Amino acid sequence: MIFLRLNPRALLLASIVALLAACAEQQVQEAAPPAAPKPPVALTEPFEVQSPNGVRIDNYYWLRDDTRTRPEVLNYLKAENAYYANMTAHTKALEDTLYNEIIGRIKQDDATVPAKYKHYWYYTRYEQGQEYPIYARRKDRPDGPEQVMLDGNALASGHGFYQIGDEQVSPNEQLLAYAEDTVGRRQFTIRVKDLVTGKVLADEIRNTPAAMAWADDNKTLFYVENDPITLLTIRVRKHVLGSGDSARDPVVYEERDHSFYMGVSRTRDDKYIVIDEHSTLSSEIRFLPASQPKSKFRLLAPREHDFEYHADHIDQRWVIRTNWNAKNFRVMLVDDARAGDKNNWREFIPVRKDVLIDQVLPFRNYLAIEERSDGLQRVRVKPWKGGNETFVKADDADYAATLAENREPETDTLRYVYTSLITPNTVYDLDMKTGARELKKRDEVLGGYDPANYVAERVWAVARDGTRIPVSLAYRKDFKRDGSAPLYQYGYGSYGASSDPRFSTPRFSLIDRGFVYAIAHVRGGEEMGRAWYEDGKLLKKKNTFTDFIDTTEFLVKYGYAAKDKVVAEGRSAGGLLMGAIANMAPQDYRAIAAHVPFVDAVTTMLDESVPLTTNEFDEWGNPKETRYYDYILSYSPYDNVSAQAYPALLVTTGLWDSQVQYYEPAKWVAKLRALKTDHNPLLFKVNMEAGHGGKSGRFQRYRDVAEEFAFLIDQVEKKP
Repeated sequence: MIFLRLNPRALLLASIVALLAACAEQQVQEAAPPAAPKPPVALTEPFEVQSPNGVRIDNYYWLRDDTRTRPEVLNYLKAENAYYANMTAHTKALEDTLYNEIIGRIKQDDATVPAKYKHYWYYTRYEQGQEYPIYARRKDRPDGPEQVMLDGNALASGHGFYQIGDEQVSPNEQLLAYAEDTVGRRQFTIRVKDLVTGKVLADEIRNTPAAMAWADDNKTLFYVENDPITLLTIRVRKHVLGSGDSARDPVVYEERDHSFYMGVSRTRDDKYIVIDEHSTLSSEIRFLPASQPKSKFRLLAPREHDFEYHADHIDQRWVIRTNWNAKNFRVMLVDDARAGDKNNWREFIPVRKDVLIDQVLPFRNYLAIEERSDGLQRVRVKPWKGGNETFVKADDADYAATLAENREPETDTLRYVYTSLITPNTVYDLDMKTGARELKKRDEVLGGYDPANYVAERVWAVARDGTRIPVSLAYRKDFKRDGSAPLYQYGYGSYGASSDPRFSTPRFSLIDRGFVYAIAHVRGGEEMGRAWYEDGKLLKKKNTFTDFIDTTEFLVKYGYAAKDKVVAEGRSAGGLLMGAIANMAPQDYRAIAAHVPFVDAVTTMLDESVPLTTNEFDEWGNPKETRYYDYILSYSPYDNVSAQAYPALLVTTGLWDSQVQYYEPAKWVAKLRALKTDHNPLLFKVNMEAGHGGKSGRFQRYRDVAEEFAFLIDQVEKKP
């Protein structure tokens, strides 16, 4: 072994050289860009999904945990949240800017227009900086002394999630029954507050969907009970205040057919308590006098397949909206003495091929009708005897007019709401006798909003089968249709739910940044009548997806958008739409936001233990039947993920979601990560304290919107 001896000076120089070399190496290392965070990778555990039509292998079925307690599942979801946080750190400043913009347009100390019922004027209001509404009333006049019935902010204290589902005042106006949810699973608990003493009674009713109705004795409360697992509405019970444990409440009706939803309410004239049952294609109504809570419920008309009806009561007769021999619905009447058989009904408003009757509201002297024609929602007023029909006035070419809160049937004053994509929600009172209207309130938009700076337009895209699709558009007045603008396109298209052009303050954070905002009124809704819905369900469901894609291509072709700057958004069944277009036309979209998406259609519809499944067979089809199994399988987003390039994707869910279970999007994201061939971001965010509706609270929900907008803007601004 040879040792080299160095004098002290040489040793010092050698140390300095080594130190400088180390510093240089450290500087090089510090200058190198940090490695991108690695996305979570879900393990694959093959699981056989059985069906009468064959077996499918689901590698990510293990992510389903109905208890929501298994560590391996929760740890995976938390890892996804951590990855989301890392990947969006660079847009946090933009997110904060957007959030402040959005809430900066909202009048914080706001209130609804008081609505009269008996001796009180009822309303909700918000206080500066508070998240939840205050439910209040004033006696005898709208400017009388205020009585606070419920303070949502106090009730929400200590809860990560809080929602009041419904509240009902007793006939003597001294008690308030209210339903609250502290989890987000839409399983409500009913409580009763004494409005005279301010005390909450000991009575507690659990496992309800927030449907309830008082009897005239002011102590009997009818309510609907949910199955705690499937969340199906299975029974109507009757609770008498002070009677003890609600589990012993007598059952007044039990539904054996799990394809039906149930509700319970009082008729508009307060004469009857009604059990209203409906599936996708059938209805049935039972009623008893509100003054006789111990009597038995009677049938208004027995259920039949493809027979729907909805009823209210006034002046010793039932007013019925029905599709009986009327695809777009008609209005029928039947006297109390002849109720029980639909053959006793007599027609009041006939069916029209070009008009869908959405809702009717009976007054003593008039019938108010909410209807759809040419893709627009309108309100019409018709006297019971003689006189001319009138429509409420419209100030825009593309708008929505809807019936508002009208608690008293004896008046000749109709309250309705008017809105458009650029017109804030506006409440009017209409004198149905003279036609005069009074402006009661227009939502105030802070920050200098001026509708004159914007344009709302209705265009008609052409689908691949030649069908004309209505499209609602909004953009800045200085917009140029030259094919350079980014486009934000929204769609839903299921259950006959229409996506009306309503005002929303958040979207102006996009429009003011040059976006065109579009609603594609695709088949599956009812914008163009009942046939529009029927052409987008069951074995015609793919029309919903191709309509949306064809709308995108139409808007790009005619210069409303740049081909490489189109983003899309959908929620729930609209999330199914997002998953389908991501598989079918990924090249058409720069980025997609899919919120609480229904993406695992086959597996869910095969499993009747999953909440809501049995109610959905008339919408999607029962996959136990081969024709429906094959068809649903051909478009189910989870089953059709393939090795191809996908747009940037933001996927969100709530751990306690009761409508679309969290594991559907979790499995979809895991499969996408394994198969997609692109390098576009795929982000998955799980709200561990919420359900289908996301965060509770007036302002907190806008944080979700700001996060989505920041993600989409970031993607559009990136170079291809």
